[in-house]
Amino acid sequence: MYLLTHTPQTHTPWNKCKLVGQKPPLKLKEIWEIRIRLQIANRIRDLAMFDLVKLKIRDIAHGSAIAKRAMVMQQKTRQPVQFEITEQTRDAVSKWIDFAKLTNNDYLFKSQFKSSPHLSTRQYARIVESWVAVIGLDPTEYGAHSLRRSKASLIYKRTKNLRAVQLLLGHTKLESTVRYLGIEVDDALEMAEQTDV
Repeated sequence: MYLLTHTPQTHTPWNKCKLVGQKPPLKLKEIWEIRIRLQIANRIRDLAMFDLVKLKIRDIAHGSAIAKRAMVMQQKTRQPVQFEITEQTRDAVSKWIDFAKLTNNDYLFKSQFKSSPHLSTRQYARIVESWVAVIGLDPTEYGAHSLRRSKASLIYKRTKNLRAVQLLLGHTKLESTVRYLGIEVDDALEMAEQTDV
């Protein structure tokens, strides 16, 4: 009788030496550093893109005026989410539309590839990585989603109002917002009970 000997193969896990899970939000100081670098370099498109991706001009503009607020359908939940367009962003978007000679039916940020009419998630991620690297942060630690999480985290830190953050993010469940922000469930529920909504 022969015994089969099994030599274990060395298998490298897909996530070895990689950061997995949620990437942290950027701090307010880091957001401003990126904005200032983009302004100094006169990167009109990147300044306009800083907050807005996958939108058509008609989603954010009424004639030549950029709206103070706009609404998009969230991809995951298919729920409408309203968001603010700050004065600084409105100015950058207006300059970008003029510079790129965009019309009402154009995507705000067109793709370089014919297979996609607008900037892809991957293209945007590469751009965000370059922004993060230019201010001296490690691009592997931050991603495109860090920008979205940044505003929500800043609002939460200032107000401790989970319900407001939940509405801004378009989450249907408070638990999703808690996970998204990375706060302790007990603290979150205690604060939610104290919040009049």
